[in-house]
Amino acid sequence: MNKVGKQRTKGNGQTSQSLRVEFSHPTATAVAIAGSFNDWRPDSAPLGALGNGRWLKELALPPGTYEYLIVADGKWTPDPSAKETAPNPFGGVNSLVIIPR
Repeated sequence: MNKVGKQRTKGNGQTSQSLRVEFSHPTATAVAIAGSFNDWRPDSAPLGALGNGRWLKELALPPGTYEYLIVADGKWTPDPSAKETAPNPFGGVNSLVIIPR
């Protein structure tokens, strides 16, 4: 599940919105999120384990449209709770989230 939350203003005047990403995987030992907002680097956005196979990450992103994938134990997969997707150049789909202004 991904939810867009509160808007924040940084010291430089730029606004960002919080994006809450929740993911469930009963056997995963490491889960991350990689996307256009972090140059597709899963190591820069690991999700925290909540227990019982639940994982969570909160990101602060400026307004825009972002593509992303969940990386669970090295396997790249679309977010099953994403409301929108976009085709990727590898024949699959990326999850899509829009952060409003």
